[in-house]
Amino acid sequence: MAAPESSYNFRAAAVVGFIVGAVDIFIAARFLGKLLGASSASAFVHFIYQVSSVFVAPFTGIFGDTGSKTNTFETASLVAIVVYAVVGWGVVVLLRIITTPHGTKPATS
Repeated sequence: MAAPESSYNFRAAAVVGFIVGAVDIFIAARFLGKLLGASSASAFVHFIYQVSSVFVAPFTGIFGDTGSKTNTFETASLVAIVVYAVVGWGVVVLLRIITTPHGTKPATS
């Protein structure tokens, strides 16, 4: 008889990972757009800036931004990427702890 495998809610962990990944991609695109001086007159760039501004706003002002008017090294975006990645990782670990059946060893990654 095989030992019972430890299981957790993989689907919930995957959804959290997908959401955090999508948010981080939008923020990274914003960071690169600002750094390379992308024109906000472009509809695509404007869309990226609008969507990501909601996620970057809580971190604005922690560190100063450097660069010229067209090319900006936006530190708030970098802080946001790190914070959301760490929070997402924590939520996945918490999901694994909560959804793993009692008496089994938690799955390792």
